[in-house]
Amino acid sequence: MGKMGPVPPGCCPKWPHATLLVTHLDQPNHTPRALPGTIWDSNAAIWEVVTGPNFMVSAMTWLDRIRALPLPDKVRVMNVCGGHERSISMAGLRGALPAGIELIPGPGCPVCVCPEEDIYAAIQLARRDDVTVAAFGDMLRVPCNAPKAEPRSLEQAKAAGGDVRPVSSPEEVRSIAESMPGREVVFFAAGFETTTAPVAGLIAQGLPPNLSVLLSGRLTWPAVAMLLESETPGFNALIAPGHVATVMGPEEWSFVADKHGIPAAVAGFNSESLLAAMYSVLRQVIEQKPFLDNCYGNVAKPGGNPTAKSVLKQVLDVTDANWRGVGIIPASGFTLKPAYADCDARLRFDINPDEDRKRAGEMPPGCGCARVVLGKIYPNECILYGRACTPRKPIGPCMVSDEGACRIWWASGVREPTSGGRHAAEQPARAHAVMPQDPAGSKRAGARLAATTKAS
Repeated sequence: MGKMGPVPPGCCPKWPHATLLVTHLDQPNHTPRALPGTIWDSNAAIWEVVTGPNFMVSAMTWLDRIRALPLPDKVRVMNVCGGHERSISMAGLRGALPAGIELIPGPGCPVCVCPEEDIYAAIQLARRDDVTVAAFGDMLRVPCNAPKAEPRSLEQAKAAGGDVRPVSSPEEVRSIAESMPGREVVFFAAGFETTTAPVAGLIAQGLPPNLSVLLSGRLTWPAVAMLLESETPGFNALIAPGHVATVMGPEEWSFVADKHGIPAAVAGFNSESLLAAMYSVLRQVIEQKPFLDNCYGNVAKPGGNPTAKSVLKQVLDVTDANWRGVGIIPASGFTLKPAYADCDARLRFDINPDEDRKRAGEMPPGCGCARVVLGKIYPNECILYGRACTPRKPIGPCMVSDEGACRIWWASGVREPTSGGRHAAEQPARAHAVMPQDPAGSKRAGARLAATTKAS
């Protein structure tokens, strides 16, 4: 772990070649930064210097420091990323953290908020004999509200004879289009900034004449802004998505603290980074000094990725956009600029919403996915969870995508629905993890965290 030593009064510590995964609660503009537990007063400071390949503070160290904090009775921390929710659930962090900390999954699943009418349009294109539809794999099983005699998902359209191709990158779509120049290929591209940037790059490079894009891209932060501007945001600290911050810049999330006074931290996707971010926002809550911390600074740099941001700006405009089950959120969607209209599948195939279709644009009857996405209920508070809606037979989009909170909770062992409010809903999530009050349980939690860290 390196060495420890005092810093003379009034001096900023400067350790050459030292790399730390830390918060910057005490020295936001200096590197290296103070590790948790640093003692700051007028006399001296204790700094832990971490060098070499094992530079990360262990997950258990962060967990111990969190447990030592003088926490209020209840702190509600929202994470805005399906990847974060998956890491939290698979590592059993809910059960390892003090009971007063609620971790709330938020609007971090682009598949879950993809407009129902866009899915329906993609299915109708796939039913045409002269069109091939390519889409990222988790979009294939998302259901829409189609009549009973019609396919309700791209997977069902494929089973009915449609040419539907799952892909994992935009370049695969180019290869498909180039391999069949006499056939129309439509790329159904749904995603947040991290996915939309390479789609914009594909378009900027120039598409084959038979390839068009059905774009359903969304920006992440406007949904959080909408929650914060409501009367009941439902959380008092935020963990911001590291991958989005890597593309767009961590400062994009500064409004959370600056405008709304909510503690915020950008986090990566392993237990160490997530717990570092949690420690940061919890200390901010305790000290009542909200700011934006960057606990993913080795990847998410100020200003983000200039190339990705440039191509987004070149190809796309930002517009008001519909989020499934939520409604129109201002300045939350991407649309193709007029210069790229010939790449727009909506214009090429004259796609218009079918407003007469039953429940067009809505979630399926009884589905609570919209409330799950907004952090208003936990996944197993939905009346369909584990009953009618399972990964094998999903009804709502949150049970389909690997970034959907319902699918993540199911995969991590939460199989039974619950009722009785948020507190009751949290208990199954904690039951499959390890309760921190149990010393043997803490040991098991450490092993689980270590296994997760090694896997990541």
